[in-house]
Amino acid sequence: SSGINAEWPLRPGMKFRDPYQTTNGPALYGNIMYDRRIVRGNTYAQHILPATVQPDPIEVQRQAEARRRILARKRATDQLRPRSAEPVEGRKHIDVQTELYLEEIKDRVEEADVECQTDAFLDRPPTPLFVPAKTGVDNVTQILDGELFDFDIEVKPILEVLVGKTIEQALMEVMEEEELANLRAQQRQFEELRHAELVETQRLEEQERRHCEEKQRRMAQQREVLSIEAETARKIAARAFAQNYLSDLVPSVFGALSENGYFYDPVAKDVEGNFVPWLLSRVKENMGHVLLSRVMVDELIRAVCDKRIPQA
Repeated sequence: SSGINAEWPLRPGMKFRDPYQTTNGPALYGNIMYDRRIVRGNTYAQHILPATVQPDPIEVQRQAEARRRILARKRATDQLRPRSAEPVEGRKHIDVQTELYLEEIKDRVEEADVECQTDAFLDRPPTPLFVPAKTGVDNVTQILDGELFDFDIEVKPILEVLVGKTIEQALMEVMEEEELANLRAQQRQFEELRHAELVETQRLEEQERRHCEEKQRRMAQQREVLSIEAETARKIAARAFAQNYLSDLVPSVFGALSENGYFYDPVAKDVEGNFVPWLLSRVKENMGHVLLSRVMVDELIRAVCDKRIPQA
């Protein structure tokens, strides 16, 4: 840190401080010809846009395209720039010094405090005013009252202008008020006419909407009636076709089912299916008993005959 005990910075060849120079604010200029804030030259040639003017959209688009081109060129340059290969596994890239003389790199820079004591500046004495030297000969002329200026005469045209301008301004204001009143009356008539036309338009729109709804409802009813009539006609045609088709089909179907045994007498079916097989089984069983008895009788007769023949 510097320990200079001075209120203003030191400049070569400076003995006194500058009274127009301040430490915190801008410089104070004694002559406006040396002030950089003063515009010199013709001010009509300067194109100064007001703060409320909107920027040209074409110019804004052109600037945006230029910025995009610059960014794209920068990205392409970065991609084309040669880079180091990726480090192999287990290694990493580090920054090294390639200069001829190596220096030690430290995180903290070495610092040293130096102090210097200087003398305070003396106040500059005020600059005396410039008084030009007197030249020539002094002459005196006496002017009496009323010789050069008469107030009543000189003020008359000024009063005429002021009174005329005031009357003209008053008349203009009265005319403007009358014109504004006429405009308000015309606007009120226009609003009334517009309101009446709007009401009539709404009435016509409502009437047209009701007509459209009625038309749509009638058309829907007519379509429904036509669909019912078409459905009824289809049903009648289908019924007639079915009757015509089934007039010959029913007898043939019943005949085929009767021939195949689907229609039968329950009593006859029970007799044929249950009673007759039971009767045949019982008859067969009885005939078996009869045959067995006959065989046994024949065996007995044969045995008796066999026994009698040897005795004879």
